[in-house]
Amino acid sequence: MKVAVPVRDGLVDEHFGHCEHFMVYSLDEENTVVGEQKVDSSEGCGCKSNIASILAQMGVTTMVAGNMGQGAVQVLQARGIRVIRGASGRAREVAERFAAGEVADSSVACAGHGHGHAQGEDCGHSG
Repeated sequence: MKVAVPVRDGLVDEHFGHCEHFMVYSLDEENTVVGEQKVDSSEGCGCKSNIASILAQMGVTTMVAGNMGQGAVQVLQARGIRVIRGASGRAREVAERFAAGEVADSSVACAGHGHGHAQGEDCGHSG
């Protein structure tokens, strides 16, 4: 299984479409992280970029993110990528916690398109 995490300064970015890059973690049959690969972030908003296609072609099955708009969720899901929102912390540690079954989807989508928002505030992403 492969899990993608949007990253800014080594941490899970609050909004996947604004991240510096993605880390893709490969998990083995025991759900142990056995590899990682940095993937550059596409230009523009995540849901309007081709990042979902790139990640799907790489075999990513899950996106573990801080938050994202509903449009981004739909684009990722259309490519067969499950979305887990509400994660925070160091990217690799979040991937390891996900693999251990300790990370669940918050089911909260952001609603706007701004930068620097705190958890629970409008991030300005409408779709």
